[in-house]
Amino acid sequence: MPLLEATSLSKRYGDTAVFANVSLTVDAGEFVAIVGESGVGKSTLLNCMAGLDTVTDGTVRIAGRDVTSMAEAQQALLRREHLGFVFQAFHVLPHLSVAHNVALPLLLLGRPDAARVAQVLAAVGLDGLGARLPQTLSGGQLQRVAIARALVHKPQLILADEPTGNLDPATAERVLDTLCHQVRQEGAACVLVTHSRTAAARADRVLTLAADGIRAG
Repeated sequence: MPLLEATSLSKRYGDTAVFANVSLTVDAGEFVAIVGESGVGKSTLLNCMAGLDTVTDGTVRIAGRDVTSMAEAQQALLRREHLGFVFQAFHVLPHLSVAHNVALPLLLLGRPDAARVAQVLAAVGLDGLGARLPQTLSGGQLQRVAIARALVHKPQLILADEPTGNLDPATAERVLDTLCHQVRQEGAACVLVTHSRTAAARADRVLTLAADGIRAG
């Protein structure tokens, strides 16, 4: 059974189609990159696959469960247990320290683990910054907080929206190493949306999203 299965997804706002006829499957241990022109709906597609946005047509299944037919509370619980989502806009909580932001998924699952928080902060190059508040960090550092938060609970599926967009090349490579480790050593699946051909080259498959669907290469 694929860990992620999207079938005939379409998204429209009124008469305007964002994307149409998108189908893909992602297996455990697989790293898939989605590229495409700006405005073609890559971020919207990622949100739809996570149940953060609704599709106009089609279905999304995660670990065999139909996300598109779930109530919002069920979707939230599934995301909490199985997903790690890297937001392009970070979405960190400004009143919480870096460590507390990263720890949130574990706390929501009732599995506090300070050692695991420290481990993922070190993996993304933020060791020693756990006590800092988000407003004292650069954009690149905030991006790494968002990545660490998405990985801390060892999710089965990682959905990452431009995770290296605010990072210098060396830090981007380090973050991609961390994502690849989570996929290939921990058996997770990852779907990465990116404009970066360098980032996409780290994936097992590269798919191109266009207005009329998705294709290999």
